[in-house]
Amino acid sequence: METTKNTKRIKRIYIIPAAIVAVLIGLQLFNQPIASKPVTGHMDEAPAAVLAILQRSCYNCHSNEQKLSWFDQLAPASWAVKKDVDRAREVMNLSEWDKLSSGERTGKMYAILNMMQAGKMPLREYLLLHPGAKVSEQDIEVVKKYTLSLSGNQAPHSTPPAAAGAVPKAFPVSPNGVKYTDAFKQWTVISMSTLFDHSIRVIYGNDIAVKAVREENFFPWPDGAIVVKAVWKQEEQPDGEIRPGEFVNAQFMEKNAEKYKTTEGWGFAKFSGQKLVPTGKDALFAQQSCISCHRQLAASTGFLFDVPMKVNPTSLTEKILSK
Repeated sequence: METTKNTKRIKRIYIIPAAIVAVLIGLQLFNQPIASKPVTGHMDEAPAAVLAILQRSCYNCHSNEQKLSWFDQLAPASWAVKKDVDRAREVMNLSEWDKLSSGERTGKMYAILNMMQAGKMPLREYLLLHPGAKVSEQDIEVVKKYTLSLSGNQAPHSTPPAAAGAVPKAFPVSPNGVKYTDAFKQWTVISMSTLFDHSIRVIYGNDIAVKAVREENFFPWPDGAIVVKAVWKQEEQPDGEIRPGEFVNAQFMEKNAEKYKTTEGWGFAKFSGQKLVPTGKDALFAQQSCISCHRQLAASTGFLFDVPMKVNPTSLTEKILSK
């Protein structure tokens, strides 16, 4: 009897691993390879140090040149890898850099830098199995220096949009249908910020957006809310005072849950320079660029950056008036 029990126990020991192996082998029948795409152009203008960082930390997802480990190619892990690569290529493809304009390249580099500084890229789950892809503080400084040099090489912009004659008579429309309006100059300022590129950013909100901020009604933001971030270069006066200098762009976010389903209900637009040139060649630009950063960095505030907890809350107003 004891011998029979031992035999059954031994069989179970072998059967369980064999069953696991059989399942894994079966899963490989449903393995879908990552689509092979040609390399049309690299970042030839970037310094070798910057390119080395991107190749080590970004190329496995954001390019057509994957160098996957064996465990990345086995189902079911390969299904997640394929999904991540497909999505990453849509956001930014470093093997198709030649397809981007100079302004788009600069914007992509700022996106890369922002995600690295926030610790959002490379993805933490990716780093668990690919520790060599981790970016160091020194790596970030190298990317930052190059990114800032791109911004400095851009053609100078003209005066801020609030100045007379700084906007065209016929206001432009973004490829996804978001319309520029100069009405935001009369809206409430809900936040201000500066960035490492020595810019000044003033965030305006229409009445619907301001009400949502006061009530912390971000989940979701109400339809009709519009937020505009106007960006200027910092200009230092002789007395040391910092004021807005050259106008850079006006960034619009317009909430319409039905119209902008693929970008969390937000319509994104950016209008740059004196002519307020809209960003994007077609309506997909926001899906491929803008929303990826907003999902990673601003999910807690309904996908909007630079949102204060309140706008002039009553408690603060009463405290000031009582003094």
